[in-house]
Amino acid sequence: MKFDLKAGADGKKPFAQLRKICKEGNWKVLLSAFLWGSGSLFYKEWIKGAVYLALEIAFILFFVFFGGEAIVGFFTLGTVEANPWFGIEGDNSIIMMIWGIFSFIVLIMGIMLLYSSVKSAFAAQKRAEAGEKPEPFRRVLAGLLDKNFYKTALFLPVIAVSMFNILPIIFMILIAFTNYGGDIVPPKLVDWVGFVNFVRLFNLGEFSSTFVKILEWNVIWAVLATSLTYFGGLGLALLYNKKCVKARGFFRIFPVLAYALPGFITMLGFKFMFSYGGPINYYIKELGGKAVGFLDIDAGWTARIVGLLVSGWMSIPSFMLYCSGILSNMNQDIHEAAIIDGASAFKRFIYLTLPFVVFATTPILISSFIGNFNNFGVFFFLRGGLYVEGYFLASDTDLLINWLYNLSISNNYYAIGAAIRLVIFISTSPISLIVYVLSPSYKKEETYQ
Repeated sequence: MKFDLKAGADGKKPFAQLRKICKEGNWKVLLSAFLWGSGSLFYKEWIKGAVYLALEIAFILFFVFFGGEAIVGFFTLGTVEANPWFGIEGDNSIIMMIWGIFSFIVLIMGIMLLYSSVKSAFAAQKRAEAGEKPEPFRRVLAGLLDKNFYKTALFLPVIAVSMFNILPIIFMILIAFTNYGGDIVPPKLVDWVGFVNFVRLFNLGEFSSTFVKILEWNVIWAVLATSLTYFGGLGLALLYNKKCVKARGFFRIFPVLAYALPGFITMLGFKFMFSYGGPINYYIKELGGKAVGFLDIDAGWTARIVGLLVSGWMSIPSFMLYCSGILSNMNQDIHEAAIIDGASAFKRFIYLTLPFVVFATTPILISSFIGNFNNFGVFFFLRGGLYVEGYFLASDTDLLINWLYNLSISNNYYAIGAAIRLVIFISTSPISLIVYVLSPSYKKEETYQ
């Protein structure tokens, strides 16, 4: 009789396996929670037990010599302020926060190893009760290259993601709850301030008034830019799919060329075109008109419309390519049946073409909305560096991501910038999830299969 630990627990219920171990495990299994690998050693699985024991020793040494102090430093963020004049090195609050986060990640990994040790001891106990021999270590290694190969393949990626993705994300989130920025930067000590930065964003004051105005424009911009890109791309795709259009492949080249150019070159080119010395104002003056300050400090909606046009110029070709591929795979029989029934071209578009395209492009549409919500480049290259009256370190075309850059990179308001970044994430993530769940792509998948 071969024992299978997974078969003995209901995998559909959370912690079902852990409850089974606590209920049926003997004292050797319990000891494995304190002395990793001891249960495996008791059941003569020597190498596996030695590996767990070595990992526990490394874990304990890490926290004795470094990790424990790093976790304490994470909560205090330092107690001694540096003073170069008196030769006091002091504490660096930001470095202490980073090492504290790293230590917490190591602690979580240690808890996972603890559970793995207990689980291994419990499996050894069940094998012994079933009269089986101890599991050879070579079988464990063979399993890591066979049925448990996913563990082998994911080990290094998980470590890399933890260090280079999860740690920086947690760090940026936590910065929003400190007073880091302005005059308070190392060597000065940084302190935890809780939700003070968020209160400053939403209460009356220089930050809150600017935040509300920029957030309103950011939402309008994301909706308008996404709609222009989506329907512009779909319109071009429908046009080039018409059989009456001659040399369709040739005309497709021009939008693709606009898409292929580097974005910052395109935006700098448009900045010159709409400047006082650019070709647009040149022809306006040639026709007897007066030069227009399309991107001036008081341009207002004129500059916003220019930004929308530039965004559409760069993004519409990509949607045209997506929609062209989707339309080429659409079943034309239903269109022919609709024509026979007397449906107009507009009704065929509304009831047949558009639902099919929306179904296929909803994930792309959501990602486009998020990308436009966080579109840093357009107004940074068109009007970067302008500060308009009534805005704190921002202009009337800046998006939240541009304001975040102005605050954190240019003016050292790191904590406020991190708070804005967290607000952007909290604002866009639920919208994206709700829209996707309510979309035909999620609810009516069988309809288009």
